[in-house]
Amino acid sequence: MTFKQLTLRILSPEGTVFEGPVTAVYLPGTMGRFEVLPGHAPIVSSLSKGEIRWRVEGNESVIAVSGGAVMLKDNILTVCAQVGS
Repeated sequence: MTFKQLTLRILSPEGTVFEGPVTAVYLPGTMGRFEVLPGHAPIVSSLSKGEIRWRVEGNESVIAVSGGAVMLKDNILTVCAQVGS
């Protein structure tokens, strides 16, 4: 099965920051930056201070986070993070 998009949810203590289909996500993992593409294997990871970047139809968006956690299951990537530097 080939996936062209995955669903990204970015949640902070203040509420939902972003939710929608994306083609790629770049995350600041505590063991180093990593990329998640559609169809990626399930993953759970912690995040360090840095930037989350995501692409939608060739346009890139970015948000700074000061740490958090991420989980990918069934092509849904959920990020729980403290937003801001």
